[in-house]
Amino acid sequence: MEAMKMKDTRVVQTDQVLINDLNNYNSLFGGVLMKKMDACATLSARRHSRVKECVTASTDTVNFIEPILQSDSVCIESFVTNTGKSSMEIFCKVIAENLETGERRFAATAFFTFVALDTNRKPTSVPPVIPVTPEEQYLHETSSERVQIRNAKREQNIALIQKMSLEKPWD
Repeated sequence: MEAMKMKDTRVVQTDQVLINDLNNYNSLFGGVLMKKMDACATLSARRHSRVKECVTASTDTVNFIEPILQSDSVCIESFVTNTGKSSMEIFCKVIAENLETGERRFAATAFFTFVALDTNRKPTSVPPVIPVTPEEQYLHETSSERVQIRNAKREQNIALIQKMSLEKPWD
């Protein structure tokens, strides 16, 4: 498999904020933004792996930095920052732009992990990724720390669900 430059996995989606996407504070619902981020990250994963199906394996903390208002556009940028055998770490950054003033601000960031699947829905190999810009190099160099944190959280989650009941809560 031939390595791919990070820029070749980059997806940029810009959208306006619609009134039905607003919460009681007249800002974009966090869940609506998370859905948009996951959709953008999916395209980066598929662009990198060149398979029909990639699934979200995990989402690291979504950091909501600034609210996105109705007068803003929302620009989501995603790209693959590191790869495992069949997994891909994808960074999403969200920039809100006031369409009246042109002011741009960071609104959110998150890391997603996707797994590429073959036609039998089994994990399949993905090529490595090559960082070029300083931003890409930083994200690539710091990915091993995030992988360690994810692995520890996965172990914690396994321990947690072993203590949980599958019984119906009303029984």
